[in-house]
Amino acid sequence: MEPTRILAIRHGETAWNVDTRLQGHLDIPLNDVGLRQAQRLAQALVQRDVIDAIYASDLSRAHATALAIAQRIGQSVTTHAGLRERSFGQFQGRTFLEIEAELPDHAWHWRKRTPDWTPPEGGESLIALRDRIVSTVDELAVRHPGQQIVMVAHGGVLDILYRAATRLDLQAPRTWGLTNTAVNRLLWTPQGLSLVGWGDTTHLDTLTKDETSL
Repeated sequence: MEPTRILAIRHGETAWNVDTRLQGHLDIPLNDVGLRQAQRLAQALVQRDVIDAIYASDLSRAHATALAIAQRIGQSVTTHAGLRERSFGQFQGRTFLEIEAELPDHAWHWRKRTPDWTPPEGGESLIALRDRIVSTVDELAVRHPGQQIVMVAHGGVLDILYRAATRLDLQAPRTWGLTNTAVNRLLWTPQGLSLVGWGDTTHLDTLTKDETSL
């Protein structure tokens, strides 16, 4: 089977990203910056990449980012709940500082990245998240041998993809970025993922200039 090329992309910025407030499965929309990021991303991809299919989490911040790409190239977006962010349970809607103050015992497991720890009230462990993401990527990538697809998802999803592609443990300290709308390039084969390129944000250079000129 020919490999499948994947452009794995985190959604554009939201107000809760700015506030460092955990979103999880809560459906928080893009803010104005996030909408502009999505448009710059779409413009860059249409100029340099052939895209055969576009998949996105069914949460609106990811779907809206994917839709900006789809509209540029005349395609549709297929949503998949398997690309959702990690469910953070009781942590959802809280900032990191609030979690430390209100749920210190659970915050310790959060900091230590305890693989089998589950956030209270319906959260998802890192092991469960990894299994869900890897299974979803396998399911989608196998449909497109020899092609290139886009997957628009979330920071926690991108973190798992990087670890899967580089064979890093779930508890390894993160040294790679998860920037909103950064383009991350992966190669999928039945044997797993491999890393091609990570964290391309060149399409945001002009956006930064625009923001500072306001």
